[in-house]
Amino acid sequence: MAKTEGEIIIKKYANRRLYNTGTSTYVTLEDLAKMVKKGEEFTVQDAKTGEDITHSVLTQIIFEQESKTGNTLLPVSFLRQLISYYGDHMQMVVPTFLEHSMKTFADQQAQMREQMTRAFGETPLTKNLQVPMQMMEEQVRRNTELFRQAVQMFSPFTAQPPAPTPKKAESKDIDELKEQLRNLQNRLDRLGS
Repeated sequence: MAKTEGEIIIKKYANRRLYNTGTSTYVTLEDLAKMVKKGEEFTVQDAKTGEDITHSVLTQIIFEQESKTGNTLLPVSFLRQLISYYGDHMQMVVPTFLEHSMKTFADQQAQMREQMTRAFGETPLTKNLQVPMQMMEEQVRRNTELFRQAVQMFSPFTAQPPAPTPKKAESKDIDELKEQLRNLQNRLDRLGS
């Protein structure tokens, strides 16, 4: 693809059509999503004003992906928490934290995939989900701790002691997940018979 100064320019017209100036073709949001997955960098500009509207177009892609498949990546609790930060004094910290968290997750993704493949390939489903679940729980704990530390850096005078973690609630959630996994395994066994 032809690039302008190392980056692909996508023009968005008033009729909502997107034009890839590198390939001289019209593209869809789905095409842009595929470009993102391939790691291709692009900027979306308003065709009339030249304004950079990449952020809003990427947000639109996320909205379509979330509503199209039913398999959402963004839980309702996360969306509510994210919305609550708009206008808050911590709003400036959230983008950096989220970017850092996603980079950390991406860096560990290959390792997680390898461990999950090893785990799922060697033993039954119910035993194998413990390792990936523990890894994900640990990552969530680390990200939460990083976020707490970032919040304290920006508001050292209002820092509150960390709330005690409810062990019973975590244990209950894990027990519920295990029960759901047992039920799924039973269904799979019945389908295989």
